[in-house]
Amino acid sequence: MIGGRVLLALAPQAPRELARNREVVLVSGTNGKTTTSTYLTACLRTRSPVDHNADGANTPAGIVRALAAGSAPVVVLETDEGWLPWTLEQTRARTAVLLNLSRDQLHRHHEVAAVASSWHSALSGLDHAVANCDDPDVVFSALAASRQTWVGVGIRWTQDALVCPRCGQECRRTAEDWRCTCGLRRPTPHWRLEGADLVGDTRRVALQVGLPGQANLANAAMAVVAATTLGADPQDAADSLRDIVSIAGRYDVLESAGRRARLILAKNPAGWVEALGLVSAGTAPLVLAFSSDGVDGRDPSWLYDVPFAGITGRPVVVTGRRATDMVVRLQMDGLSDVRRAPNVVSALAMVPPGPVDVVANYGAFQDARRELGHAS
Repeated sequence: MIGGRVLLALAPQAPRELARNREVVLVSGTNGKTTTSTYLTACLRTRSPVDHNADGANTPAGIVRALAAGSAPVVVLETDEGWLPWTLEQTRARTAVLLNLSRDQLHRHHEVAAVASSWHSALSGLDHAVANCDDPDVVFSALAASRQTWVGVGIRWTQDALVCPRCGQECRRTAEDWRCTCGLRRPTPHWRLEGADLVGDTRRVALQVGLPGQANLANAAMAVVAATTLGADPQDAADSLRDIVSIAGRYDVLESAGRRARLILAKNPAGWVEALGLVSAGTAPLVLAFSSDGVDGRDPSWLYDVPFAGITGRPVVVTGRRATDMVVRLQMDGLSDVRRAPNVVSALAMVPPGPVDVVANYGAFQDARRELGHAS
């Protein structure tokens, strides 16, 4: 980040100069930015060299550093949802991949509708939006672009998509559809996810991804469709994702005293619902790490919207600087046999040897990576 901050201070016009004559593709949303942008980079590298802010630094300093670090003709930039309008203006990107909008870092993004409104205004200058048609906030925003490619990947967390972003009335939702009385409704997708297949009007593409869970299939689908619109072959793009088994520490398996800890990031309600859906299919002990540092959002009240009843019947240990909040929340969902630990290494020592799932929000996730990286 330091190099980017210095460059912006010395040359505020640097992003525009560094993006000139390059194909810049933006990836933004509340969840899945890092995974989708990594997937998209792999897909596009099947046809040309690509630069990418792979470290996940997705605000101005990180973005300008990524632009300055290479000279590839194509640049994929993961972009914080609050900074998407700035990045669009600075890079003159012609394509943006739009994933979802939900609550996250409430001290910074107070209202989902406000973010959607800022996106809608900014995207009026965009040529092409590759957008998730199952999220009303994304659809409202993407409609401002000159053209759209709609992708149906589903949406598990719907509590932040109940109110129409255009008129404020309720969005009526059925199993695979949503609509509002004002006329805003789910577009017909050009591509849709069916099981592990990506299906278009004339093409079916098998997605074989190394990362687990439905959310990562959805991220892969968004990346493959975006790459296809930019000239990549759909199956070649899909095949490029097969060997990606970890992204920025997500799903890494680290050893600690006979425990094999799989790290899962869950930074907001949508992320926790996806993570809990993933771990509820197994029986491994759970370590839940929860903090509320600045990167997490200092207001963790959304925790009370996340359903935890599906993880009963297995050992659960809680850690993190807001562990008390997590213990209270679990007790409210009937999990009474919950233990606390001062850190992740201590938490792992409290469960039997073997596989363990460690689910953590962002600050706690980075703490866990550091702790386990030094554990024997």
